[in-house]
Amino acid sequence: MRPPALPLHRPAAAVAITAVLLTPYAPAPPPMDGLVESAVQRLLLAGQVAAAKFGGGGPITDPAREREVLDSVAAMSAAAGLAPETGVRFFRAQIEAAKVVQRGLHARWRAHPALRPRERPDLATEVRPRLDALTPRMLRLLKQTEPVRRSAPECHARLAQARHAAEARTPLDGLHRMALNQALRPVCDLP
Repeated sequence: MRPPALPLHRPAAAVAITAVLLTPYAPAPPPMDGLVESAVQRLLLAGQVAAAKFGGGGPITDPAREREVLDSVAAMSAAAGLAPETGVRFFRAQIEAAKVVQRGLHARWRAHPALRPRERPDLATEVRPRLDALTPRMLRLLKQTEPVRRSAPECHARLAQARHAAEARTPLDGLHRMALNQALRPVCDLP
């Protein structure tokens, strides 16, 4: 006995199958690329943090907020299968790099008042949620880079390639390039 035929019209089925077969396969970018791209995004958001804090919006260094972020990172690292100290060390570098951007922008704005931001974004409702959304992604990508990070020469080569690709997509000024160096410095030294 034959199984019942599916109610598909042959031409429609042929079109659907052809469309699936002809759709170009786009592999996911390597984790190192995603990690570097996320670090760039985080540093670009540091400019918004700087704008929010400029002119009395709060100090650049905020130990309570940093502790809150690092405690959260430790918990999320463990959940992602990453050693908490690895996640914390990486994110401490992200925080310090963000402060490089903030200090640099504040100095630039004090020296050149015409460049000062016209608007002050709200840290709690506009900027921090976007920063916080990057954290789990970065931890997941950090975990996925473990095999590459086991070989320092391979790690440094992949990191340089990923950084070059990210900078080609998102041109950075000298301040942001310097901060990106700091943000990525520990990547190949992490366990």
